[in-house]
Amino acid sequence: MSQLYVVVLAVIVVALLAVSLYRTSRVKTKADYLVAGRSLPAVVLVLTLLTSWIGAGSLFAGAENAYRNGFAALWQPAGGWLGLLLIYFIAPRARKFAQFTLPDLLEARYNQTARVLGTFAILFAYIGITSYQFKGGGNVLHLIFPEAVTPELGTYIIALFVIVTTALAGMSSVAYMDVAIGSLVTVICIIAAPMLFLRAGGWAGLHAALPPTHFQVLGNLTFTRALEFLVPTMLLMLGNQVMYQKFFSAKSERDARLSVIGWILGTLLLETLIVAIAVFGSALYSNGEVARQPYEIIPYTARHGLPALMGALLLGAVFAKVISTASNYLFSPATNLINDVFVRYIAPDASNKRVLIVSRLAVVLLGCWALYQAVYAQSILEKMLWAYTIYSAALTPVVLAAFYSKRVTAWGAVAAIGAGTVVTLAWDAPGVKTLFPPILAQRDAIFPALFAAVAAMVVVSLFTPKPAPEQLAQFGD
Repeated sequence: MSQLYVVVLAVIVVALLAVSLYRTSRVKTKADYLVAGRSLPAVVLVLTLLTSWIGAGSLFAGAENAYRNGFAALWQPAGGWLGLLLIYFIAPRARKFAQFTLPDLLEARYNQTARVLGTFAILFAYIGITSYQFKGGGNVLHLIFPEAVTPELGTYIIALFVIVTTALAGMSSVAYMDVAIGSLVTVICIIAAPMLFLRAGGWAGLHAALPPTHFQVLGNLTFTRALEFLVPTMLLMLGNQVMYQKFFSAKSERDARLSVIGWILGTLLLETLIVAIAVFGSALYSNGEVARQPYEIIPYTARHGLPALMGALLLGAVFAKVISTASNYLFSPATNLINDVFVRYIAPDASNKRVLIVSRLAVVLLGCWALYQAVYAQSILEKMLWAYTIYSAALTPVVLAAFYSKRVTAWGAVAAIGAGTVVTLAWDAPGVKTLFPPILAQRDAIFPALFAAVAAMVVVSLFTPKPAPEQLAQFGD
């Protein structure tokens, strides 16, 4: 059986390397590297958006949530579904703006200070997201090769592979690897879910093996806790720089809008299947090794609950999905360092060759930072919520205001980014929560950070001059 897993993983690794090397040969300019030459059609966009969104956050953190709370874990992906409804209207506006990074948008609508603060917020959030992709991928390799690969060694192997393939061709490599990975994962999950459902004994078997709360709307969650899963996911979706970079890479505004329709349908299907597979796995394996590390329930179920070939394919799909999401969230902040720091302030006249060299170096350095965080991260679910929160509170309100508000000012945006970032970073520091009532101190940072950001944005905007008409013109109809 182990030989079968080796063959499946080898095929996936070779295929991803081949795509990366081929796309590297076509990268000649800054635009080729950062936004794939603005050439992505709707079909490619759908699969790269779907693949970049669903990674270790769904396959490990979401699965851990489903193992503990049953179908109530759908509160987490439901935030993404709600966000996608609004993104349908944002997508063509983003493609019309057509820059390279989200801080480009922040400077055009607000000022340079917003650009710089936005860059720092993205770095903290996205390197955190990349780190738990590395950790999740390391756990997959350990499950496949339990005697040869420890989780720590697996983390190092995944990190090395992601850093190399991402550094080679940038957005072009990332997007076209996503096409293969997104197709594979969707097909395998559609086949594996009903197989596991039958293996668990159908609905009768599930109800016999699992507590009644696993089938309730809230499960073991309070309504407030459910919102703490939903809101950060929704706000990350709405302000996600990875998403905006994909829209900037689209062939046209029409391709950008069409891609969102496919993305909505794909996300509804795939996120629901992932939660279902985790719930079916929890019925089959309610104790033992996986009960101590429930974030491993999907790869563990693939390894032990499916026929050999299907289990190998599902494990390979999880492995590929983690690589894809890690590549996306590693590449995105690297573009910030290049476009928003290096080209903007250090070497504005740098040649394309120099920009490409520095871009690849940035990917390597940020990958090492993410690896450091992965080695010391305790919980994938907690790391995910922290990363989502810092992004959701600091950036999403000002991004939405850029497209839908004529009154938010530059300094209102600066105040919001600063407040959201500071509250999130400080919330779990020793002694901070003692400053607040117990009912608030027991909660995650999302609502305090979001409240601080929105309040700062509104109050400061009321006391500072309105934006100039030319700033608003780029973002309206």
